[in-house]
Amino acid sequence: MLHRNDWANKMRNSVKFFGILTAAAISFTSNAQVPNFSEQSKPFVSVNSNTVLLQNARIVDGTGVAAVANQSILIRGGKIVLIGQTGTIAGPEDAELIDLAGKTVLPGFVMLHEHMFYNASDPDWFIQSTQPVVFPRLYLAAGVTTARTAGSFEPYTDLKVKQYIASGKLVGPNFDPTAPFIEGAPAQFLQAPEIESVEEARTFVNYWADQGMTSYKAYMNVTNEVLGAAIDQAHERGLKVAGHLCSVTYGEASDLGIDNLEHGFLLATDFVVGREKDKCSGFPLARFMELELESPEVQALMDKLVKNKTAITSTLAVLARISATVNPPNPAAIDALGHGAKAHYLGNHAQGYARALDNDIWERAVRKEMAWEKAFADKGGLIVTGSDTTGIGGTVAGFANHELLKLLVEAGFTPLEAIQISTLNGAISMDKEATIGTVTAGKNADLIIIDGNPDIDINDITKVITVFKDGIGYDSAKLIEASRGRVEN
Repeated sequence: MLHRNDWANKMRNSVKFFGILTAAAISFTSNAQVPNFSEQSKPFVSVNSNTVLLQNARIVDGTGVAAVANQSILIRGGKIVLIGQTGTIAGPEDAELIDLAGKTVLPGFVMLHEHMFYNASDPDWFIQSTQPVVFPRLYLAAGVTTARTAGSFEPYTDLKVKQYIASGKLVGPNFDPTAPFIEGAPAQFLQAPEIESVEEARTFVNYWADQGMTSYKAYMNVTNEVLGAAIDQAHERGLKVAGHLCSVTYGEASDLGIDNLEHGFLLATDFVVGREKDKCSGFPLARFMELELESPEVQALMDKLVKNKTAITSTLAVLARISATVNPPNPAAIDALGHGAKAHYLGNHAQGYARALDNDIWERAVRKEMAWEKAFADKGGLIVTGSDTTGIGGTVAGFANHELLKLLVEAGFTPLEAIQISTLNGAISMDKEATIGTVTAGKNADLIIIDGNPDIDINDITKVITVFKDGIGYDSAKLIEASRGRVEN
């Protein structure tokens, strides 16, 4: 597995190669379908020209290298055609010129644990409430241009949302829709299936691949046999499998070939004493808190994941919010909640905060998880990111993605590294680094325009002005304003 710095070198070489393109590049055209925006979508579109020249920008390219100032980016047909110092690129006569003096350009975020649902408030059952219009808008407003949904409860809704975004009926990221959960019995959610044989697993994978799903997520009560069959079948179809696991250990899943393990190391049951194979013995928090990062068993697991090229998906925003102290209520996110969702979240959060005052174990667990994720990355492991809009609530699409980057910096990553993790690393994990993940000529024009320097002060990550997806610019403020008070449970 290439270390993330090796990937950075690879991407920098790509920038240099494309940087010498001449006028031939300017004639580049794309066969990408241009959306026919609906009346509901048009108000959010701020730039919709086939050829755009961004001038005087600071570029943070996503490879982890320092920003480069006074740059121009030529976009044509939804692609980045040319990048160079301002004044050295003359746009064609039909180019729309946009001055970005004082602004920073980042690659669009590639987030791998997103949902189109939000926690419902029923006290007795795990039920999720789908947000097919609001969440795509909020993801895009934050700069998320590619999103994997990481498990679906309304799969046909997710597929239809993807289709509607492509056609312009809705606005949102380019979604990588995930099939319903690959779960065993008893299923943790009323809306989840129960798959109990190899034949069922293969049939399930093929059915949802035929419907248009492009990834899968295994869940807490799946068996090794079922998971192995699902992974093999998915890989036969060229598709990825992630896992939020309990009955199967991280080491077992990695050896079976799983692509991503979700929520960091806090859920790993590898170290539970007396665990029974294929049985979920509950949340392993107590055992996690006993372990030392330097212990041979922890180091051996991390080494196995690195060797097997198993990525870890960091979801620090949702984990930290549960602690009620590490990631407190986000006023901007609360503004997006409807009356019922707001009351539910604030009530739960108040209770959680009271518990945290009495017992700081969850805060210590989150801090420990942060340290382990940093150590895994330092070993050469691939860390990717996602917001996971679940937990006690308050983890809202878009806003939580920004919270996540801030928490990565708090975990010890530099702002440049946090940006790389949330852009290039996600593209690598999806095998899409040839088309997305960095600001590079030849790639999709997926760009975030920020009024600040998030590579220096990560808090500036929230100052999004415009988000380009496939060369079309969207107004972040209008997307957020249209979503105010519309997230319901």
